[in-house]
Amino acid sequence: MRARLSDIAQQAEVSEATVSRVLNDRPGVAPETRQAVLTALDVLGYERPARLRKRSAGLVGLVVPELDNPIFPAFAQIIESALAPTGYTPVLCTQTPGGVREDEYVEMLLDRQVSGIVFVSGLHADTAADHDRYRTLLARPLPIVMINGYAPGIPAPFVSCDDRESAELAVAHLVALGHRRIGLITGPDRFVPVQRKVAGYKAAMRRLTDVADDDLTELTELSLFGVEGGEAAAGRLLERGVTGLVCGSDLMALGAIRAARQRGRSVPEDVSVVGYDDSPLMAFTDPPLTTVRQPVAAMAVAAVRALVDEINGHPSPNSEYLFRPELVVRGSTAVARPTPTPKRQRPTPTPSLPIPA
Repeated sequence: MRARLSDIAQQAEVSEATVSRVLNDRPGVAPETRQAVLTALDVLGYERPARLRKRSAGLVGLVVPELDNPIFPAFAQIIESALAPTGYTPVLCTQTPGGVREDEYVEMLLDRQVSGIVFVSGLHADTAADHDRYRTLLARPLPIVMINGYAPGIPAPFVSCDDRESAELAVAHLVALGHRRIGLITGPDRFVPVQRKVAGYKAAMRRLTDVADDDLTELTELSLFGVEGGEAAAGRLLERGVTGLVCGSDLMALGAIRAARQRGRSVPEDVSVVGYDDSPLMAFTDPPLTTVRQPVAAMAVAAVRALVDEINGHPSPNSEYLFRPELVVRGSTAVARPTPTPKRQRPTPTPSLPIPA
């Protein structure tokens, strides 16, 4: 035991007596020193004494869509990390096509007596869904927080990335590179983030280019989220002569790159592609993807703080908190190739007629 105490003391840079006081949960140790000793225990692989283990303050439900899109595991990981210091333990509920629905997960979470629920890109983002389900939860009362999506009339905090600005950033970047024939690829229009991206795209195109409104409709392709949806939509837009593509997700952007290559186009030499999310590994694709980054860490932390405050009886104002996106320029965008101008042909000389003598 003495050797273990010395190891812990050396790791924490304190005396063995201090380590002994912390392990026996005795007073007289500063909070910072106590935390240093506990961290040293964790680093050295020692199990904390039962009296020092932090008891869970309760369970919090975390409902996310499928995990195929790396952005959703990123949200889940940061939310879990942000909950840890508060003592709450997340219960992750992942939706899959044809699997357990959101309402079924909610019933399961209620049976476990969760203290609150965080919804990430849930039915609150779907304008065709019945949002009374959330009003029912709030009436229990059960604190809830929504990420990415907004439903008016629900008295709860909403945390979103500014989707309209994200589309404007992408269009402005491509216009600055000389592109004018720019297409938009995103998901079904019943989702609030999609509606906002379309609005931002059209506003930026009207402001920065001379493309007519009728052409903007032709340059907008709504498809299924994912690589396959992006590939199908990009194929249609490439046939209409676009040189730049703004995509509603990184996975859709990867599908667009695939569609371009299948048609013998090079990215970014022939076609520039911009994604959205900046999900993990996008810096290592071929080419590295230019994308608009969601501030996932800031959004997740804000959502956790709002939920814990609600649980503790200090509710946040029931409104939507918009976080600014960031353009991350990598290798999938480049200066547009100049449109070749037709060569001027010299006029054919008129043959001279013989003059009669």
